[in-house]
Amino acid sequence: MMILMKRYVLRLFISLKYITANVVDRINGRIVATASTVEHALKEAFECGRTCNAKAAAAVGEVLAMQLKVEGLEHGQGRGINADVHKEIAKKGFKHHTKVWAIVNSLKNQGVKLILDNDNDSSTNSYFAL
Repeated sequence: MMILMKRYVLRLFISLKYITANVVDRINGRIVATASTVEHALKEAFECGRTCNAKAAAAVGEVLAMQLKVEGLEHGQGRGINADVHKEIAKKGFKHHTKVWAIVNSLKNQGVKLILDNDNDSSTNSYFAL
C-alpha cells in the first residue's frame, strides 16, 4: 500500500475579528497562497473590525481561490489540496463552523480541487473538483 503525502494543506485562522486562510506546501513549509480579512479591501467591504461573518469567510475563500489559480495550484499539482473540515471546526469551535464551511464551499465553487479528509475514516476521502 502506497501512502501519498498530503503536500498542500488548507489552514484556517478564525477569530471574532479576522479570518485568514492559507494553503501550505508541507514539503518546504512555505505558504503558497493566503487570503485574509486583515487585507484592506476585505476588511472595508465586510466591516471586519468588529466581527466577521460567513459572507466575509466566503469572500476569503474566493480570494484564496484566485491566488491559487494565479500560482497554477488550484489542483494542487494534481494531488489536490487537503482540508480536514472536522478538525478545523474542532480547533476553532462549533460557533465558527459556518465560516469554515463557507471558505471550503467557496473554494469548491471557484474550481479548486479539494480533498476533504474524513474525520472518522482516514482511508477514505471526499474529492471535490469542478
